[in-house]
Amino acid sequence: MNFALDNGLEVAVRPIEPGDKPLLLNGLRLLSPESQYQRFLSPKPSFSRGELRYLTEVDGIDHVALIAVEAENPSHIVGVARFVRDRERPDTAEFAIVVGDPYQGHGAGRALARMLVDEAQARGVRRFTATTLADNAPVQRIIASIARDLEHVIAGNGTRVIEAELAA
Repeated sequence: MNFALDNGLEVAVRPIEPGDKPLLLNGLRLLSPESQYQRFLSPKPSFSRGELRYLTEVDGIDHVALIAVEAENPSHIVGVARFVRDRERPDTAEFAIVVGDPYQGHGAGRALARMLVDEAQARGVRRFTATTLADNAPVQRIIASIARDLEHVIAGNGTRVIEAELAA
C-alpha cells in the first residue's frame, strides 16, 4: 500500500513486524516532546522491551498495526496507526495513531486512518474508541474524517474519549 503526501513524498505502508523494533524506537526519539505527549498523554522518551514487543508483535486480527515509511528511504518512519479489539465488545477497538513531526499536516494521518479502517472493517470492527487530549484537534479531525457518527465524553485530566462509528 502506498500513497503520496500533499508535498509529493511517496510513502509505503505495510503491517508492522517484530523486526521493526529499532525503527519504532528511533521514530519515538525523533518525535518532539509535544508530539510524544499528544500520543502517549505523558512524556515518553523511550520504550521498554515489553512495550516494543507489544507494539511490534501483533496478531494481525485483534491487534493490527500499520507502519508508514518513506518509500525511497524506508529507514525513515512516517507514522504508525493501530487498533486493538475490545475483548468485551468485539465490534469495537481502541484506535491510536502517531505521525512524525516532519510529516504532520501533509495528509499522512488521514491516509493511515483510512487504511486502518479498511483493515478493521475486514475483521468485523465497526467502532473505534480513542482517548485524546481535549485540545488535540488534529487527531480529532482525523477521527471525524473516518466516522459516520461521533460521541465525545470528557474523561478528566484534560482528556476526552471519542467513540466513532466507522463510515463505510
